[in-house]
Amino acid sequence: MAGGLVVVLGAGVGVWASGDGGGTPAGSADRAGAASGGASGDPAPSASSASPTPSRSYALSTAPRTIPAVRAHTPARGPGWRPAAKQRVVVSDTDLADEGRLVAGELGMTYAGERDDVRAGDLRLSLNDDEGADPESYTMTVRGGRVTVSGPSDAGVFYGTRTLKQEVHGGGTAPEGVVRDEPAKPRRGFMLDIARKNFTPGWIEDRVRELGDLKFNEIGLHFSDDQAFRIESDTHPEIVSRQHLTKAQVAKIVDLAESRHITVVPEIDSPGHLGAVLAAHPELQLRNARGVATRGAIDISKDASAALLDDLLDEYAELFPGGQWHLGGDEYQALTVSDPEASYPQLAAAARERYGAGAGVADLATGWLDDRAGTVRAHDRTVRAWNDGFFEGTSVKADAALRVAYWTGKEIGARPPVDHLAAGREVVNYNDEFLYYVLGEPQTFVYPTGQRIYERWTPRVLRGTTPVPARYDDQILGGTFAVWCDLANSQTQEQVAAGIRMPLRATVQKLWDPGAPELSWTQFKALADRLG
Repeated sequence: MAGGLVVVLGAGVGVWASGDGGGTPAGSADRAGAASGGASGDPAPSASSASPTPSRSYALSTAPRTIPAVRAHTPARGPGWRPAAKQRVVVSDTDLADEGRLVAGELGMTYAGERDDVRAGDLRLSLNDDEGADPESYTMTVRGGRVTVSGPSDAGVFYGTRTLKQEVHGGGTAPEGVVRDEPAKPRRGFMLDIARKNFTPGWIEDRVRELGDLKFNEIGLHFSDDQAFRIESDTHPEIVSRQHLTKAQVAKIVDLAESRHITVVPEIDSPGHLGAVLAAHPELQLRNARGVATRGAIDISKDASAALLDDLLDEYAELFPGGQWHLGGDEYQALTVSDPEASYPQLAAAARERYGAGAGVADLATGWLDDRAGTVRAHDRTVRAWNDGFFEGTSVKADAALRVAYWTGKEIGARPPVDHLAAGREVVNYNDEFLYYVLGEPQTFVYPTGQRIYERWTPRVLRGTTPVPARYDDQILGGTFAVWCDLANSQTQEQVAAGIRMPLRATVQKLWDPGAPELSWTQFKALADRLG
């Protein structure tokens, strides 16, 4: 023969070896060498033979290159797998129909539903009974021209399809062998401040798709602040800003997120950051002893204030059915003055009336947070609040089930992360030194880079640049990269998408895989550019 003969078996692309050495088969790292003789023990063909007996030989496969990196890959010899239009996606359980249809559409394959038969080129999705396994784990086996993705839950299977999608991106081949993968951290989030800047529904939906492909599982929506209240309300339409999301638009975002196994985490921050709400309810505005309004702060001594917030929390619990909720709790301006009791006598009086003679404004604020947590927990939600909403030395203690969203140590009286961890609290990392993308770079903020996150941050780096002791690692549930729109017009939403692209990828790499990255930053960035 003049050269190698390329043949296709199912989805695998193979190269038949010939006397000239042939070419490199898809899915293999390189050519392992070709045998030109017959079966073992047979004599070598004579020079007068018409052609050598064909045989195939593949190099041992190498681990796929994906973001985040897979945790383990067992190599094998074989052609690997590529999708094709006539190949099937089949499921072993109807619960995986959504995942099957999605990946079939993405890879240009045919969704064939629940089937027991086996065909060349199949991609099979299945649930296993791996009791005790991480529900987000999965196993992906590429063998014999077929792929099987299995996991203990539909979420795990979905993540397996994200790995496969990256492997075959741009005409690539899924390498032969077995991937076993699971996340290091259960909370992998992105938070978006839509209160200070109006983002279009389509832009948010694009971020949901991006997050899903990167194996994030949360998107937070901070939709109420001093500048605006951005989601339609039936109970209090008077507080809603002109530019806002309708409930139908939010429901579409939530449905899309659910299809990507992403929880939408709503945040109505209180008792501070309520300026937009208070513009419609000036009677609830907090005022100091001289009658001066305190920016963004609601008067928590008034029963009507609690009633208003609980109306909103109950209303939006129906719109956001996911299991996570953010209560805010940060920067209540009544507690940033030197003598809160003297400056806000009405708050001091309410604290004493409710909690006893020794209680102060911090006790009243803690009770407010606990009460709002109770409202949300009645809807079966897990609740978190910003770390500066947890006060030291109060007689009233924050609800033991409240998780700490740790963002800064810069606030007055901010407690170090170890204080919360030593008290047994679970923490989500929002470290403003690494994970805060603040539009316009006000105060001391600078736009975070993916390289700095990739090379210097880990989930244990909760405050500044120093990690907490390793013994607390299990209490750190994960992390969230946050976009804050303090100077909203500093960037367009397209510029925001471009600016957060590499930081998001670096963040999820460090949340999924606890080890030091195998790739250098230059290699990681090149991989991200190749994968799109």
